[in-house]
Amino acid sequence: MLRRTSLAGIAAIAITAMSFTSAHAKSLDDILSDGVIRVGINPNFPNMSARNDAGEWEGFDIDVGNALASAIGVEVEWVPTETAQRVPFLVSDRIDVSLGALTRNTERAKLIDYTVPLHTEVLAVLATDKIEGDSWEDFNKDGVTLANMRGNWTVDWIGENMPNAELELVDTIADTVRLVGQGRADAIVENIDFFMAFTENYPDVNWRVVENPIFVAYCAIGVSQGNDNLTEVLNVALYNLHSSGAINDMWEANYGAPMLRTVDPDPYF
Repeated sequence: MLRRTSLAGIAAIAITAMSFTSAHAKSLDDILSDGVIRVGINPNFPNMSARNDAGEWEGFDIDVGNALASAIGVEVEWVPTETAQRVPFLVSDRIDVSLGALTRNTERAKLIDYTVPLHTEVLAVLATDKIEGDSWEDFNKDGVTLANMRGNWTVDWIGENMPNAELELVDTIADTVRLVGQGRADAIVENIDFFMAFTENYPDVNWRVVENPIFVAYCAIGVSQGNDNLTEVLNVALYNLHSSGAINDMWEANYGAPMLRTVDPDPYF
């Protein structure tokens, strides 16, 4: 996930992963024999994965994990996996696959394998019709207040790339959207896909996403290195889910809006 992890943090994760004792990953045959696939999910990441009032897991990753397990013909064992634990848990064979908005990057690719992309994360500007601007650079000016969350890597990015705008920091996605919805900030510069569901709390506000994104990241499913048969089966299942529109339907059902940049299925990827 690119949203909360800086490049320095990614390097630290790689070092941490290498400190774990490498274990032999369960093969696809092992998973089929056990009848269970262990799926790592972020326990504190709504609407990706979180427990509801009944204590049951729900969210986009839960829908995806269930669909993949059904395609393979096994049951799911959900394994709570914090952001920093995703790569180490794969390396040490605590999970078979990792979800949790796992952004593809070269540091992680040295330690784990990826499937084809599952979804995208679009770094862009979420604003309203009360402020003009056709690109993110248009919001880098005096008099513009940007809302963001404490600890996000985008706070430093804004400081470096949009120094003329003011920053108002809060603690949650809902609070970030509330600042703009109530007119106390002008826009949000972040991975906007995760914020769209919260805009529904302000139906009288005319929300808009600035058309030209800053950056598009691709998130995939993490698999232990060399577990090629499992990766291949997951890729086939993902192609079918993308081709049928199921992935995008799951995304919209959980995030309240279509994925800003969809993943185009490719049978030869």
